[in-house]
Amino acid sequence: MNFFNPVTTQTWTNGRHNVRCVKVIQETWDVRTFCFMAEQPVLFFFKPGQFVTLELEIEGEQIMRSYTISSSPSIPYSFSISVKRMPGGKVSSWLHDNMKVGDELAVHGPVGNFNVMDFPADKVLFLSGGVGITPLMSMTRWFFDTNANVDVEFIHSARAPRDVIYHRELVHMFSRIPAFKLHVVCENKDDIGEAWAGYRGYLTQPMLELMAPDYLEREIFCCGPTPYMNAVKRILRDNGFDMSHYHEESFGATPVEVQEEVLELAEQAEAAAEEVDYADLLCVEFASSGKSVRIQPSETVHAAASKLGLHIPKACGMGICGTCRVGLKSGEVEMDHNGGITDEDIEEGYILSCCSRPKGNLVVDF
Repeated sequence: MNFFNPVTTQTWTNGRHNVRCVKVIQETWDVRTFCFMAEQPVLFFFKPGQFVTLELEIEGEQIMRSYTISSSPSIPYSFSISVKRMPGGKVSSWLHDNMKVGDELAVHGPVGNFNVMDFPADKVLFLSGGVGITPLMSMTRWFFDTNANVDVEFIHSARAPRDVIYHRELVHMFSRIPAFKLHVVCENKDDIGEAWAGYRGYLTQPMLELMAPDYLEREIFCCGPTPYMNAVKRILRDNGFDMSHYHEESFGATPVEVQEEVLELAEQAEAAAEEVDYADLLCVEFASSGKSVRIQPSETVHAAASKLGLHIPKACGMGICGTCRVGLKSGEVEMDHNGGITDEDIEEGYILSCCSRPKGNLVVDF
């Protein structure tokens, strides 16, 4: 008699995980989807809309970059990201040119406050521009696969017909559920002359009112380029929309101006440290490394580690990506994060080192 061998399946939790690329899909001429699985079965459950951070080595340099998960947790043994090749984009170009089936890498996550599970609603409006469609696609796939009783209006804006990501899959899903309605807006026609009979130009208030007349009554999830999201918010505010029902995802690489500002602040803090009374400094001890340092209350745990030559992985530096998560063994911090850590992680004693400042002496597990 044959018996099935029992399979020990782990559940995905926020942290560092090794995965392998199992599929590469060319979505459009400049967007590819990369699908990942673990060697041992892992249930990749996450909240639709959340993201992961990839740990990559490019030209000998370790680079961390975050991408929204475009797949749905309803397909639990794998997860996917969809990446647009950006002009001059070091990481996106590297992924397009180098990532292939069989390649292995480490990922951190999943994290993120932008998701449909934390903001349940009977009627939702998805607004996306360009590759900003990825978190909303994850949400839509989740609603479709779970037969959710949700009224969905999905409005996507693209440059041209050939740039509409997941177009055929969207049409398929929305053709099967009457409560799902799809609208696509194309700024231009294709250079190759493909006909487009749908909405043209940029999303405007009259256009929005035609597509979703009851938009003021819906929970709104928006993701796209900053000018696109700003235009959406102007329309909503001008019409008295309750912005507590508006949610947006604006995660991206840390802007150069922010990096320069952080560097400048660090230099100022270093200069000011010479004038601070030693008694006012706080001790941060790194238990696993056996090292400690005294820092000003205004400095972060990550800065304390850097002073000791300890490298805590970091991607965004703004408390968004969750890469710099460490355990806090003792002491208290003030943590000003932006969704990169869950309430459960905080209860278990984890902090994000990039945005945590000591309230007193600390012992960190690193």
